[in-house]
Amino acid sequence: MISVTHKGAISTILMSRPPVNAIDAAFVAAFGQALDEIDAAQPAIVVIRSDQKCFSAGADLGLIQSYFSQPGGTKEMVAYVTALHAWFNRLEKLKAVTLAAIAGPALGGGLELALACDLRIAATHAKLGLPEARVGMIPGAGGTQRLPRLCGPGVAARLILGAEVIDGAEAERLGLVQWSVAAADLDARTAEISERVADLSRPALTASKHCLAAAFDGDADGYARELDAPLELMKTPEARERIAKFFTPKS
Repeated sequence: MISVTHKGAISTILMSRPPVNAIDAAFVAAFGQALDEIDAAQPAIVVIRSDQKCFSAGADLGLIQSYFSQPGGTKEMVAYVTALHAWFNRLEKLKAVTLAAIAGPALGGGLELALACDLRIAATHAKLGLPEARVGMIPGAGGTQRLPRLCGPGVAARLILGAEVIDGAEAERLGLVQWSVAAADLDARTAEISERVADLSRPALTASKHCLAAAFDGDADGYARELDAPLELMKTPEARERIAKFFTPKS
């Protein structure tokens, strides 16, 4: 269902639950185990992708239907969504750069998964959206919070309140993804981005993520974090080596 591979400082999480990577409790648990492996490997960047026709179509609708039809279903629904919140929060705070490579539809919880990543690249034909209002629900696994922070309240209202599904090219124009490319070029462009990030300093990337997060945390002082981070980085052999290398004359 979920597998992890490593190549140098690049790790890849491959989602493979036919036919559309529907998200249920087992899927969440398997992804959690993948993140355990990532924590142990300590890569610079993690690529999240799918080998199915969808990146992920979101929640398992059969599971959601069961919550409506069984006694106590409301509490089980809350427990399920709480598990999604914990999963996406963990992904967002991962001590590695995360890149969602979206080759096919990313809808509902599937898009919320991508929104929890640092970076997103989509094929121009891929479909992205939070259409939960069509079935009388809301994008409740972080979509109403992460999308406005990413794209602004106007774009978030357009997509959530209009239940609009857009393609990868429009998603890039709106700031939902950082890159959109032809499907045939997605793998090569993803590799190019991953290799560039993997060549950077992992401690510096982790510290940068920590500082960036403060920009959206009213209780955090991002400027203080910017002052503290270099003090720790300057103690590391890697930073000293990189600085020395930068100033070494090239023959």
